[in-house]
Amino acid sequence: MNHFLDVADYSPSEIQDILDLAIKLKKEYFVGGNKPLFKGKVLALIFQKPSLRTRVSFDMAMRHMGGDALYLSPAEIGLGKRESIADVARVLSGYVQGMMARVFEHEHVIELARWSSVPVINGLSDFSHPCQAMADALTIIEKFGSLKGLNIAYVGDANNVAVSLMHISVMLGANFTIANPEGYDMTKVAMDTGASLAKTSGTKITYLRDPHAAVKDAHVIYTDTWTSMGQEEETAKREAVFPPYQVNSRLVSEAGKDVIVMHCLPAHRNQELTDDVADGSHSVIFPQAHNRLHAQKAVLARMFEVA
Repeated sequence: MNHFLDVADYSPSEIQDILDLAIKLKKEYFVGGNKPLFKGKVLALIFQKPSLRTRVSFDMAMRHMGGDALYLSPAEIGLGKRESIADVARVLSGYVQGMMARVFEHEHVIELARWSSVPVINGLSDFSHPCQAMADALTIIEKFGSLKGLNIAYVGDANNVAVSLMHISVMLGANFTIANPEGYDMTKVAMDTGASLAKTSGTKITYLRDPHAAVKDAHVIYTDTWTSMGQEEETAKREAVFPPYQVNSRLVSEAGKDVIVMHCLPAHRNQELTDDVADGSHSVIFPQAHNRLHAQKAVLARMFEVA
């Protein structure tokens, strides 16, 4: 069964193959539209956490390629509460040809995949965000041609987005640096996986506290919200800790002149990312968001085994 739960579950060549397909499908879409390769297929969209980009990009990806999507809100399923995850997986497997799940706990998406007889895609969990990483890599490739030899700097909370970005970066030949405050580090599992991937590819991972040191010689500066969904009770504490990690014009000026600035959105403007940077010449945050659509078409195509 072809599930897509983490980029690290695949080889670098398999990830690159999906990205190459994404580039092809994006070109097709703008030239004459995509072929209806998903005709007769329905993707169940299971949400514990709401999201603009995840819902719309997966829905439109299915539509563009001749399929359909079925949105299931938290209240409709009560995943793991009203009904067991194993039962949900087995019931939906008889109705649809694939599932995308955006969950709080990573174990929930693993459990779905364990019991499902159709492909399951991790649309986000507390551990990782592999679909975002695919769109990020696609965006970087469009700017620089490939990730090989690039320096990618992540500034801020070492969250699920940072984990997937680190893994895909080193897999595809980029060096990865992260600067985050003490107490907001990556999990040991994420770091150990990153170390193994970097050793295989010959790339380097660097963990720092100083954001200014992190962005030196960076080709990419990436940031994300200081407080993720589900962490709202920590907002005041985090807002007192993270201001030195704001991506602003001064920080961007300390990187290379061709640096691009990325953010997975939604952004809390003038907190982790200032307006002048978000809307400035280095920003690619909106092409990056749009690439969710095309990267996910490619992931779906490989999961459905139609391309």
